[in-house]
Amino acid sequence: MVEQINSKPLVSCIIIFFNAKKENFFEEAIESVFAQTYDNWELLLADDGSSDESTAIALRYVQQYPDKVRYLEHEGHQNRGMSATRNLGICDAKGEYIALLDADDIWLPQKLEKQVAILEAHPEAGMVYGSTLMWFSWTGNPEDAKRDRGRHLGVKVDTLVNHPTLSKLFLKGKALTPASCSVLMRKELVKNAGGFEESFRGMFEDQAFFFKACLKSPVFIESRCWDRYRQHSNSSCHIADTLGQFRFGKINPAHFTFLTWVEQYLSQQAIRDAEIWRALNEALWPYKHKKLFNLLEPYRQMSHSARKWAKQLLKPIVRQILSVPKLTRLKP
Repeated sequence: MVEQINSKPLVSCIIIFFNAKKENFFEEAIESVFAQTYDNWELLLADDGSSDESTAIALRYVQQYPDKVRYLEHEGHQNRGMSATRNLGICDAKGEYIALLDADDIWLPQKLEKQVAILEAHPEAGMVYGSTLMWFSWTGNPEDAKRDRGRHLGVKVDTLVNHPTLSKLFLKGKALTPASCSVLMRKELVKNAGGFEESFRGMFEDQAFFFKACLKSPVFIESRCWDRYRQHSNSSCHIADTLGQFRFGKINPAHFTFLTWVEQYLSQQAIRDAEIWRALNEALWPYKHKKLFNLLEPYRQMSHSARKWAKQLLKPIVRQILSVPKLTRLKP
């Protein structure tokens, strides 16, 4: 039995947490790791400077399961943000594979078993992920159950996607970066990508990393969903939305910061792909032309049929403008 277990690659499961003692979400996340059908894993509980009972919860699991669970914290029990805390776990990970789980989300029991099998069968892939359930029904409310939905992938499933296709689609808004709880990655890829960007303490910390990772390696996109991304008012995304720091599908400071970082990163990496630069420039256009973008807002809010009608209406006007002869500069 020991030989059989040791023949399986070790998976380092990393749960970052900060003041996570809310409605037992943290313990539910940890128990979903223990419920895995795949048994060769280690669990790293990375504390981002918690001041509530969540530190004690983590230490209790370490005491009960010293061979499976380890506790990590920043020097002086500092709060350094989500990216730095993920990197803390990654640097201490002993596994060939890395799996991420936030303290308020859960995995289904076969998550590791199925995804390890995929990466073992596709050695060229640096990462695997599938759709994530945007989980409202955890409340037990029948109305919330109607709100559950899968995360949009934007690509053909059960296939290998070569790099940098996904990074381009992320910029174009045709695909969403994976939820962190849905991925399984080779540690080699995480290191080659340089880990998480520590300048991103909250919003877009995962998007920045996955943008880099998908630039560097093929990714297998699977059709199955093995995780539950809990939707609640205390999540970092919901708080940022409430504070006006982020609006999905709208221009906002957090998105602009991310795009500015992408521009710098592509330059530093000497990326020459014309299509990815074109996608970036299109994404930046609303921020560089805010007045014009706001003027076009009523058009974007129209239904598809209304927009089609507006185009037909404006065609003669545009044609007439284009037919006006250009003024030629007179020679002196």
